[in-house]
Amino acid sequence: MFFRVLQIAVPFIWFGLVVGISFVEAPLKFQSPSVTIPIGLEIGRLVFFALNKIEIILAILMLITFVKAKPKNKIAAAAFRTVVALLLLETVWLLPFLDARAALIINGETPPQSNLHLVYIVFDAIKLILLVVLGTILIKQNLKTEV
Repeated sequence: MFFRVLQIAVPFIWFGLVVGISFVEAPLKFQSPSVTIPIGLEIGRLVFFALNKIEIILAILMLITFVKAKPKNKIAAAAFRTVVALLLLETVWLLPFLDARAALIINGETPPQSNLHLVYIVFDAIKLILLVVLGTILIKQNLKTEV
């Protein structure tokens, strides 16, 4: 029972964190007149690396729930695998690149033009859609199991 509840909760907790950080906090901090670009980037680096570590923990928790209470729906497993793949790409490729780019700006340099920030936004948007799909499937599956 515990793993079924966790299996339902984790995707929605994860969803809320990504929405709150990536789509609310990140753009809003730059609207404050006292937050300069370098200060905003320094805050962003801290916040996004913390979010990434929390996402890794949530992915591990989700994996444990999949081992303990296997989803019967193949779409749920595919959605979770895709979310993990996107998280892995963000962790090993996008975040280090964006961090290096932010460090250049913080140090007063002008980095070359890049669209990888948009890639990060697209990855997070895809993760959000998949987390809702995953959570919805798992609610339906686990409610049927309990009845």
